[in-house]
Amino acid sequence: MKRNFEEWLSKFCSSISDYKYYIDFNKVYENVNNLKIELNILNSLIGSKNIEQDFKNIVIKYPNVLKCVPILLAVRSCEIEVLDNGNLYKYKFDTMNYNIEQYATFMKETGLFDLLANHLINNLVDYVYGVETGLDSNGRKNRGGHLMENFVEEYLKQTNLTYYKEMYLNEIETKWNINLSNLSNNGKADKRFDFVVKTDNCIYGIETNFYSSSGSKLNETARSYKMLATEAKNIKNFYFVWFTDGLGWKSAKNNLEETFDVMEHIYNINDIKNGIMNRLFK
Repeated sequence: MKRNFEEWLSKFCSSISDYKYYIDFNKVYENVNNLKIELNILNSLIGSKNIEQDFKNIVIKYPNVLKCVPILLAVRSCEIEVLDNGNLYKYKFDTMNYNIEQYATFMKETGLFDLLANHLINNLVDYVYGVETGLDSNGRKNRGGHLMENFVEEYLKQTNLTYYKEMYLNEIETKWNINLSNLSNNGKADKRFDFVVKTDNCIYGIETNFYSSSGSKLNETARSYKMLATEAKNIKNFYFVWFTDGLGWKSAKNNLEETFDVMEHIYNINDIKNGIMNRLFK
């Protein structure tokens, strides 16, 4: 029986975020601990009346403190480029590539000397905890993708079937002697499935994603998977399965509906909870 798209879409979830989604504090703690000694050395600059000279003295004695500087500007890279009066400077903070005067200029012009000398902060370790927490929030997008993978995997485990994670097309072809060239544009695309389920008679290539907000990527994903599903229909004993959800799809429902209309195995979280895997993987 043909499913009703609007009814299916109405069951989409607003969120699957768990408690660990928002901030990975273990990562924050680790990153700060890796710099704690150097940050404490730089703490001596807080409230300095002669900060430029004090900074130079510290760098001469403890050059490793420079590796802390990028994170004070919320930059993870050990190299920062600056255009100054038409000259491009590429500051390295793992090893000095300019003289100490130039690094002092960097500290002054970026406002770091002002931050420290005017006692606008009390402790660099605490400051960097805040910076790292803010930067880690940018990782929510990646964690959101893994949340859907983790959710799907929990239900895959309950099927007691053999499944594989992050498997490339060429690996599938080699392992089970199947021709999937239609899905890779004759080997030109290096496609990878989130999961692959192997039953006695069939192989299922599975993609998972969850979109809590709108964006151009949703339309691109729907079109891409529509094409993938169409090509998969021509491959004997192979099925393409897509588990997706999230209210972000509301803004891209037309493209999603086009894919829904031609794709037999497209499911949401409600379908998973209602046992679609046990009915599908036979």
